[in-house]
Amino acid sequence: MTTDRTLRFAMMGMVPGNGHPYSWSAIVNSYDQAAMAACPYPGIAKYLGGEPFESVRVPGAQVTHIWTDDPKDAPLVARASLIPHVVKRPEDALGQVDGVFVAAGEGFDHVARARPFVEAGLPVFVDKPLALSIPELQTFIDWKKAGARILSSSSHRYSPEIESLLNGRPVFGDVRWVSTVMAKDYENYAIHAFEPVFRLLGPGFVSVRLEGPPKFEVAQMDHASGAQVTMPIVYDCAHAATSIQVCGTAGQLTARLSGTDHTYYTAFRRQVVAFVDFVRAGAGDPYPFSETVEMMAVLIAGRLSRAEGHRRVEVAEVFSQLRR
Repeated sequence: MTTDRTLRFAMMGMVPGNGHPYSWSAIVNSYDQAAMAACPYPGIAKYLGGEPFESVRVPGAQVTHIWTDDPKDAPLVARASLIPHVVKRPEDALGQVDGVFVAAGEGFDHVARARPFVEAGLPVFVDKPLALSIPELQTFIDWKKAGARILSSSSHRYSPEIESLLNGRPVFGDVRWVSTVMAKDYENYAIHAFEPVFRLLGPGFVSVRLEGPPKFEVAQMDHASGAQVTMPIVYDCAHAATSIQVCGTAGQLTARLSGTDHTYYTAFRRQVVAFVDFVRAGAGDPYPFSETVEMMAVLIAGRLSRAEGHRRVEVAEVFSQLRR
């Protein structure tokens, strides 16, 4: 149901190494500059501070409630990001908000984190990656088929630089090879590199092979178009330093996604606003949920490849175990 009133949101969950409750809430609410300067993730204060202060807010929306895994974190986030209510349990926000951000960026427990809100009929944004196992992914598919309103994405779906690649087809022609790199680990951060590639190539990923030693893995992917994708994930690469090179029959293009503080902020803001607009509209998805399902199936296929001696795994093997 479309509404013009201010929408209220809950920010739920916070895990070590992920400061989204600070940044997403600040993007919506604005922030206290002195309190944000003490944020344990200094990059957040840096990219927020690079924007005109009065522009950092989303009109018609407010993050009103917060819960964090460690109760000591919630008051700090609330103070920095102007959140009026700290709750003792996630369920305490039920009946108080119009939508929920599941902000814990690890894909192994998102079903448990999202369940109270999905079952209450609230729209839910789930941080990347949505699910990293077939049972968890199946649950999200079942919820979606039953009418649940669920979104999930990497912020790099919204990187300004991706537009140059999407508009660059006359330059590179038919894509033959894509190379992209990401930091940290395959399970929780490969999606940052993969989602822009998915936007470029579209659905139709055929197979995955995950190879290499721990902390320096390389995913090799085949696409139905004939394009090949090479995706290293290097644990100590500069954080979120996703670069992408596209080679085609007519030429090539290279970009670094979210390569500046401004473009990093812009990607996060677009991601947050997409969910706010999704809640306000009351119907329709900004992108097909089937795309999210395929991306998760590819990630799961990569994990299966690693577990089974780095064999090449057909994405159809994962799909065959899902009721879609």
